[in-house]
Order: sequence, then structure tokens, then C-alpha cells
Amino acid sequence: MIKKYSFKLSQKIFLLSCLPLFLCCFSCTTEKKAATAETEDELLVRARTIHNDVITLDTHCDINVNNFTDSINYTQDLDTQVTLPKMKEGGLDVAWFIVYTGQDTLTDEGYQMAYENAISKFDAIHKLVEEIAPDEIELATTSDDVRRIVKAGKKVAMIGVENGYPIGTDIKRVEEFYNRGARYMSLAHNGHSQLADSNTGEKDSIWLNNGVSDLGKEVVKEMNRLGMMIDVSHPSKEAMKQMVALSKAPIIASHSSARALGEHSRNLDDEQLELIKENGGVVQAVAFRSYVNPEKDAALDKYRTEIGKEIMDSLGYKWVEREDFHNLSPAERVDYFAHYHSMSDLRDKKMATIDSLPPAVNVSDFVDHIDYMVDLIGIEHIGISSDFDGGGGVEGWNDASQTFNVTLELVRRGYTEDEIAKLWSGNLLRVLDEVQSIAENIQEKNKEVE
Repeated sequence: MIKKYSFKLSQKIFLLSCLPLFLCCFSCTTEKKAATAETEDELLVRARTIHNDVITLDTHCDINVNNFTDSINYTQDLDTQVTLPKMKEGGLDVAWFIVYTGQDTLTDEGYQMAYENAISKFDAIHKLVEEIAPDEIELATTSDDVRRIVKAGKKVAMIGVENGYPIGTDIKRVEEFYNRGARYMSLAHNGHSQLADSNTGEKDSIWLNNGVSDLGKEVVKEMNRLGMMIDVSHPSKEAMKQMVALSKAPIIASHSSARALGEHSRNLDDEQLELIKENGGVVQAVAFRSYVNPEKDAALDKYRTEIGKEIMDSLGYKWVEREDFHNLSPAERVDYFAHYHSMSDLRDKKMATIDSLPPAVNVSDFVDHIDYMVDLIGIEHIGISSDFDGGGGVEGWNDASQTFNVTLELVRRGYTEDEIAKLWSGNLLRVLDEVQSIAENIQEKNKEVE
């Protein structure tokens, strides 16, 4: 017994004698870790390097044709969220400019007005790249174009069509839009079109097509044949499911986020996200504050709306709720948004003077959606969009000049340069390549049949 006790005592004495050495080693290790830990300045430099090295691509930037004239255009620092100076300042390489047409009556007159509106926007984009600033920005229709133009030091314009309504009943217009540069199109917007039902049908459960109409199904086939990506951001869930089943090529959601984090019909639920993964497509998370965090935005929006209404009234314009935009004619929308942008600047200045406002939806909230979708369906199926000049923007990424802040937040969360490159452009361009490759195969088979 005495011998056993003596042995334990000797062990204790030995351990106690070594304690200073252990503490010294622990202290040295801690100091080494502290010495090698990345400082904030170093993180910023690393994020900036990554941001400069990858191709940054935003799949949804709305336009106003009045900003594409000889006297007023994107070479100037306009009060729009996207201009060439803002793209340069923020390091945004590629902007998909949107040929958007609001939903109107399903009549020959309505279709013709919508078609004319669409053509005016195509023409505006071409005027920018061909006449106004050909030395600064160029139109791309393929991923190779994108890389070539970026390498040449210029900005890139691409074209997406938001709402297939302008097609009317003439399916030949799909190819016309393709020839004008469109490389994605949605079959509906806010309101059911002749092609597909809209997500807005969730509000009253009234549907027009029970998904995709017969004409819409033909449009899907035609888009596959041409090599135009199918955009499912605005159509209803049933329409989206039918398009996935019909399409021979991967699809995209050009500006939608995760419904699990933001309960809004414009976001995609987990089933829809899984369908896009199975389809090989990509979801472009959108920095639209009321989709990103509806509850947080609603708290602040109460103040924002009250102040906005007061300013719009002082400008002599009646406030229009977003869900009522479809009741405005195309001309009325253009006029309204011109004054809305003026109001926004005045409102932002006034709100900046008010203390104790609820917190704004910010870049961190936005990247939460990217994290969620990456975890659910994999990083190969997620991209980035803003919906700038169409209501988009969050604190920290409220115009193209602040684009770096998205990359910075991704770096903070541990994303690697390769992963960030996929999120910013790699995934979307991969889908575009696949869609165009499938189109080539379809066209070859059609030739063999002929």
C-alpha cells in the first residue's frame, strides 16, 4: 500500500515540475495563432483580390429607355442603381439588362402594345453598346463572349426578357427576341399571361392556365431549340414544375431567394429548389429586401412608406402599392418610376436624420439565403442577382457601386475564391453553355429529319 501511494505521489511531483513547460508551450502556440490570424485589413485585401479576379455577374437589372438617349445615358452617374460609373466603382463586370413588360389584357391590342414596349427596350440596350459607349461596354450572347469582353477591360451587357407577354400569339417572336440578343425569358410576370400562370395567383387561388398553357408549352420547346434559358422566377409553382418537366435543358430562376427564410410567393420553397438541382439549373439569389427578410423589412417599411407617401404627395403623384403596378399602363409605369426614384433620394436623406429606426435588411441577411441554398442543393446551383432599378437593393448593396460588399461578406463566411467565382458567374454561365449545347443538338436532329 505504501509503495503504491509513493508511486502516485512521484507522478504528481513529475507533472507539477513539467507544468511551467506546458504553460510555456501553450502560451507559445497561442501567440503563434494570434500572430498568424488574419487582420481586418488583410481580409479586406484578400477579398478585394478575389473580387477583382472573378467575373461578377448580376442577372437582373431593370432599365428605363429614357436613360438610353444621346443626352441622358449610362455613361453618366445618373440616380439609377446601375450605370457604367457605378459598375466600374463596384467592380460589377456583367449586367443583364431586362426587357420588362408589365402584364396587361390578353388581347391583340394588349399584345401589340407590349411588343412595342419590348422592342423599345431591346433598341435602347443596343444603342448603349453600339452607339453610346461601344468602347466601354459590349453585348454578350455566350460565355465565351463574356470572358473575351472582360479580358478586354470592358463591361458586359446581356439581355433577359421578363414576361413573355409581348410574344402575343406569334411564336416567331421568340426567335426574333433571341436574334435581338435575349438569352433568357420568363413566361409570366405579376399576373397570368397567355403562356403561364403567375406566382401572384397564390393571393386568391385563381388560375388561368393551371400551370403552362398549350402555347406556353410550345414556347418552352422553341426556347430549347434556340438556346434561350427558361426563367422561372415569376411563374407559379405549378407552372415552374411543368416547365422543368417539359424542358430538355436546365432552367434558371433569374431573381428569387429561399422561401424557407423569406415567406413570399416570389421565393422558391425547398421542393422547387430540389427540382432545380435535379434539373441541373441555377437559382440567382435576389437582394430584394422584402423577399430577403419580409418581417424585418415590414418593420422599417412602415416608416419608409409613410415618408414616401408624403413626398410623393408633395411631388403631385399618388402613391401606388407594388401589387397594383400591373394596373398601370406601360407609359404610366415609366412616368411613375421616374418620380419614384426622385422620391427615394429625398426619402433616404430624411430617414438618415431619424434616430431609432428599425434595422434595415442588409447584405448579411442576403447572404443568409445563399448559405441556406448552398447547404440544401449545393454551391453549383446558386448565383447572385440584385433586381436593381426594379425595387431591389439591401443595405450594403444598394447599387452597383457597392457590389464588392457581397464578395466581402462571402469571404467573411469562409467561401473560397473558386466557390465565389461559381456564385458570381460560373454557375450561370455553365447553364448557358449547356442550354446552347442542347440547342445545337436539337437543331442537328431537326436537320437530319428534314
